[in-house]
Amino acid sequence: MLSRTADNLFWIARYMERAETAARLLEVGSRIALLPSAGGYRNEWDSLLQASGNADAFARKYGDPVQRNIESFLFFDHDNPSSVASCITMARENGRIVRTALTAQVWDALNTAFQELRQLERTPRSELELSRLTEWTMRHAAMVRGAIEATLLRNDGWDFLNLGYHLERADNTARLMDVKYYVLLPKVEFVGSGLDNYQWTTLLRAMSAHRAFHWAYGGEVTAAKIAHFLILNSQCPRALITCVEEISLHLDRLAKAYGSKTEAQARAQDMLAALEATKVEDIFDEGLHEFLSRFIREVAGLGSLVHETYLSGDMR
Repeated sequence: MLSRTADNLFWIARYMERAETAARLLEVGSRIALLPSAGGYRNEWDSLLQASGNADAFARKYGDPVQRNIESFLFFDHDNPSSVASCITMARENGRIVRTALTAQVWDALNTAFQELRQLERTPRSELELSRLTEWTMRHAAMVRGAIEATLLRNDGWDFLNLGYHLERADNTARLMDVKYYVLLPKVEFVGSGLDNYQWTTLLRAMSAHRAFHWAYGGEVTAAKIAHFLILNSQCPRALITCVEEISLHLDRLAKAYGSKTEAQARAQDMLAALEATKVEDIFDEGLHEFLSRFIREVAGLGSLVHETYLSGDMR
């Protein structure tokens, strides 16, 4: 496969996963905004910008983090490359470029999302509830993902799509957790309080993981249980360890297909071994924010290695 084709497939998946995460960030903000203020480090809407890494870009264009402006920035703003609108537009454009590498079902899912997005952009904002926008995004992201899994050959193109999905999901799960722990929890004395547990529950709901969490653990919601679920429990589809397992699997498949082991493959194996050896107590000893920040940097480094290995020059 040509590297430019692999790159387009890789970014289709990353953009769709990123669009879904922008919607989930908005859902976190809207749910937590219903709580009385507890004097947090930042307000909940500014927290979303900080965790997404877009605070500076937002401030340059909009100034103060007002809810309506943040909703526009994270959903509709094409100047924000991580907005839902930007991501779906770019995913569809990447799909158009490699149309012959996609099944009709995958292309239809991408194109339908794009065409419906254009209709939403023409609709007056006063007629669009935030819940409608977030549900719409997650539904279309699931439709694209489902079409990929149901209709594509399990070849190298499928591996590049899955690499994109799981690299992006690993980064995004860590960022969504960071919204809660680093910037929303007001003071250390709130740990274990009703506010703390409500915010954790809100995060689980925004990640569509609330029921799965209770199936896995039952009983009281605690920071330690949720950290284990979203970081170390490979039964959770959004857990960091699950994402790294999938990244390692698809890099192994590509190495076998192309007959060459790579540094990216070795790096993913090292990350997986480190997570498998980690306990929740180790994470809290390091500091959850510090652990998540380090993980985000490691995922970014792994993504760069994947690009250098497979996506930056012609390969067969």
